[in-house]
Amino acid sequence: MQIIKHPLRSEWKKILQRPAMDTPSLESRVSHILKEIKENGDEAVRRFSLMFDKVSINDMEVSDAEVQQAGESLPENLKAAIRAAKENIERFHKAQLTTVEVIETMPGVKCWRKSLPIERVGLYIPGGTAPLFSTMLMLGIPAKIAGCKEIILCSPPDKEGKLHPAILYAAGLVGITKIFKAGGVQAIGAMAYGTDTIPQAFKIFGPGNQYVTAAKLLVQKDGTAIDMPAGPSEVAVYADGTANPVFVAADLLSQAEHGEDSQVLLVVIDEALVQEVRVQIEKQLEILPRKDMAAQALKHSKIIIAEDEQVAIDLLNEYAAEHLILSCSNPEQVAEKVISAGSVFLGHYSPESVGDYASGTNHTLPTNGYARSYSGVSVDSFVKKVTFQQLTKEGLDNIGGIVELMARAEGLDAHANAVSVRL
Repeated sequence: MQIIKHPLRSEWKKILQRPAMDTPSLESRVSHILKEIKENGDEAVRRFSLMFDKVSINDMEVSDAEVQQAGESLPENLKAAIRAAKENIERFHKAQLTTVEVIETMPGVKCWRKSLPIERVGLYIPGGTAPLFSTMLMLGIPAKIAGCKEIILCSPPDKEGKLHPAILYAAGLVGITKIFKAGGVQAIGAMAYGTDTIPQAFKIFGPGNQYVTAAKLLVQKDGTAIDMPAGPSEVAVYADGTANPVFVAADLLSQAEHGEDSQVLLVVIDEALVQEVRVQIEKQLEILPRKDMAAQALKHSKIIIAEDEQVAIDLLNEYAAEHLILSCSNPEQVAEKVISAGSVFLGHYSPESVGDYASGTNHTLPTNGYARSYSGVSVDSFVKKVTFQQLTKEGLDNIGGIVELMARAEGLDAHANAVSVRL
């Protein structure tokens, strides 16, 4: 990890840049695949599954029997852990439901807003080297709580044409409507445009590699909503002199093992901590099964030594991390200064891993600096907020003159007339 001491504020933007993608080249390849999916449907999905996942899929839809078999194949302790995580995630997300409040803005004029579920949503769950069954819970649970009628799941099959049993168990536990064996760009295209087998979704959720991310951004231009723009996963850790270097190193590595393009950032105000953390990173890295991947991620990651706490927090707010860990003596006070982050973990005993799996908060979060303007996935992500209004004759009498005057001032006489003919 590169070490930078007391950088000037004018240098922050350059220092905090994420690893760049070759976007034009990527979009060109992805748009070609999406075009094929749009024009040729199931045939193209199967063709690209054979090309990219090296598997021939005849029946893309997962049967109830397959879901049941997946549950039977999992160890009981893992199933118990998944159920416990589900309960925590449900408890946290159910509290996000709001009641309809009718506001009388003036006598006889009532307005209210109601949350209505998006009827059909598509969830993408990566498989491969890290089958993210935890993401199945993070997306499926708020979708069910929101009341979405159809919840479609796509996930890439293995070489035997099967989905990971933990993904299927979690999907069955949550109550996913339909599950399909399709991964990558072809899955995003199928859910965006619809095929004979895979229904069209009105909004697509879920993480993925750079190809999946590019596909989501491109189908958004075609009119399919997505959860948020996304880049590689990332964590930032703020540490003072009370931080435990063993804990800090473990937190950095837990994010670095996501992939070679992941980024980790450590901001310290105690320079002595730097060497201690580096020693621990080397020690812990050696025993990781994914050490080569984590080591590559560390090459474009940074340790920044800040002059004091305020400078450190200013720098971290500018970075706007997906995950922010406050490993310090006063995390509650520091957290009050945080204005840009996807999810914040307070204190020495709040590793980012707990938010990834089971604390209850959602782990589908804005990356690549989007935490400045985007929120993580919640129940709100799966609903539309529709406003209503109802006026009595008295209400229109009270407000009519205001509307007539404003409409005519804008030169829109028909607008004014719609009120005038009623008065």
